[in-house]
Amino acid sequence: MVINSESRWLDIGCGHQILPPWKLSEEQQLITNAAQVVGIDYDWPSLLKHTTIADRLQGTADALPFGNGSFNLVTANMVVEHLDNPSTQFREISRVLKPNGIFIFHTVNAVGYFAKLRRLVPAQWVKPIAKALDGRESDDVFEVQYKANSESDIVKLATESNFEIEQFRMISSDATFALVPPLAVVELFWIRLLMSSSFRRFRTNLIVVLRKKNSEI
Repeated sequence: MVINSESRWLDIGCGHQILPPWKLSEEQQLITNAAQVVGIDYDWPSLLKHTTIADRLQGTADALPFGNGSFNLVTANMVVEHLDNPSTQFREISRVLKPNGIFIFHTVNAVGYFAKLRRLVPAQWVKPIAKALDGRESDDVFEVQYKANSESDIVKLATESNFEIEQFRMISSDATFALVPPLAVVELFWIRLLMSSSFRRFRTNLIVVLRKKNSEI
């Protein structure tokens, strides 16, 4: 998907950035290229810290405050794993997209080791561990649901929401336990296994491209 002067782009769960901090210049260029960029997030402090999207508002994907067909691109970066009612939320995303519009999301694979470990961690430990391993502050760690994080769930949601799957990729993330030497060795070995086709379904992350069906067809 190329961002150009015809792109009307909504980023859901925009937080305080779209891309990682080291890609700030790329993020700025993408926003400059688009005709319109809107960011929405329910977390007000994150919106206040956002520096690249000028048009930001507080809200959720349950009831997007936009008319039908307002955008031709919707994105969500590490957001779908937090959706508590994806059937409603995917339909809302479809509603605000034009026919043939694109919904791109990057999220956690529910059967990957990261998601499985996250489920095992007691709630009171999640934020301290995220701080130690990833440097994330406690106000940047949110509850996960994993209700739209498997291939079967996404196929079902896409069908219900008038989407067709244009691309479905399973990828491996960088090592999470690099600062814990004993675990790092095991993790690096596992990441190598994940690169083989036999272990593809256990890769940590998903990149999915959905296209809204043309309702006139």
